[in-house]
Amino acid sequence: MNVRLTRAGLSAAAFFALAAPAFAADAPISAADTAFMIAATALVLLMTIPGLALFYCGMVRRKNVLATMAQSVAATAVVSLLWFALAYSLAFGGDGALIGGFGRALLADVGVDTVSPFAQTIPEMLFAVYQMTFAVITCALVGGAVADRLKFSAFLLFCALWLFVVYAPIAHWVWGGGFLARLGMIDFAGGTVVHVNAGVAGLVAAVVVGARQGYGRENLAPFDLAFAVIGVGLLWVGWFGFNGGSALQAGSRAVFAVVATHLSACAGSLTWSALEWARRGKPSVLGLISGAVAGLGAITPASGFVLPWQGFVIGVLAGGVCYWACTTLKQRLGYDDTLDVFGVHGVGGALGTLLAGVFATASVSAAAGQAGVSGLLEGRPSQLVAQAIGVAATAVWCAVGTWATLKIVDAVVGLRVNPDQEREGLDLALHGESIGL
Repeated sequence: MNVRLTRAGLSAAAFFALAAPAFAADAPISAADTAFMIAATALVLLMTIPGLALFYCGMVRRKNVLATMAQSVAATAVVSLLWFALAYSLAFGGDGALIGGFGRALLADVGVDTVSPFAQTIPEMLFAVYQMTFAVITCALVGGAVADRLKFSAFLLFCALWLFVVYAPIAHWVWGGGFLARLGMIDFAGGTVVHVNAGVAGLVAAVVVGARQGYGRENLAPFDLAFAVIGVGLLWVGWFGFNGGSALQAGSRAVFAVVATHLSACAGSLTWSALEWARRGKPSVLGLISGAVAGLGAITPASGFVLPWQGFVIGVLAGGVCYWACTTLKQRLGYDDTLDVFGVHGVGGALGTLLAGVFATASVSAAAGQAGVSGLLEGRPSQLVAQAIGVAATAVWCAVGTWATLKIVDAVVGLRVNPDQEREGLDLALHGESIGL
């Protein structure tokens, strides 16, 4: 939709407001919604630094703690700058079926009163910043699959290229009016755009880069799970901005999304822990926090479309399926996904996206003058079909685009540190520093 046409439509909406409540979507910028979205944006940014940085660094070996944290910081810096330069425009600046346009490059045409057609009660600049935080954490998530062995220069270049090759197109397909949105696929906060995307990219990266030295033969135990627990706590709270903020306004839908998110995380944590307890005789701390993240990832696409009890069910299913993916499936396939990005985010995101098509309840997503989205349980099986197409399209494009990006990075700077650097540890080898604890 052309923004100038949208502005013109605001005048018409004001004229017909009393007679036609459906024009409420074209209301002026709301101070309440703006304040809510500023808070949500801060929460989502907090998920990467320090949330993901602490979560990831606590699960690698001591000699790679700082290098792992550096990836989260670097992803934030690189992706943020490129998002404002062009990636936002490609994702949300046009109406093509596959990609946006260049009309929002550098956000040069975005004024203080400009709103996006996708969020008409907050400034478009705020919408752009909020969406930026999703791009940041998605790129940072991928790095966890190849922790302990990827060059820092390779990670920087990968983030820069992957943002344009994979993330921006898929964000446009799902949220920017692209072909999956036109198909009717629903993804409230990033089951495909963030989680399937990061998970599949992580799996491809783990296979292309190869396993860590000693994988399957040596003890590669985490450095300090206390760091990881703190990180998950920050992620959990930040997810309220991630999912609640995806309503793009303060209201009941945001509240329902937050409650479903919390219940899913709780259910995922306890389910994973119970399965581990039954299988191994002890419930690990790593299992508790991994299950919580599985529940959080799975509820993400469905959170603004389902009732709280359905969020609980999604969490239970996510805890069980992701536990299986991170243990049985990973062992059978033999890949070394260091921090289980595919098993937790890829599998959990795909599961949650499909379950959104099962549990979507029209009353949750209904808005003034618009019917809500119904899923399989409300007699609409076509929604589940659309969800499956969305998951498949995202996975295929991500796999191909990630493989191509990695090959380019390998040709330019190389992907993996040499064996001596890997044995020494990336903190000293790449950054000349070590953790002082």
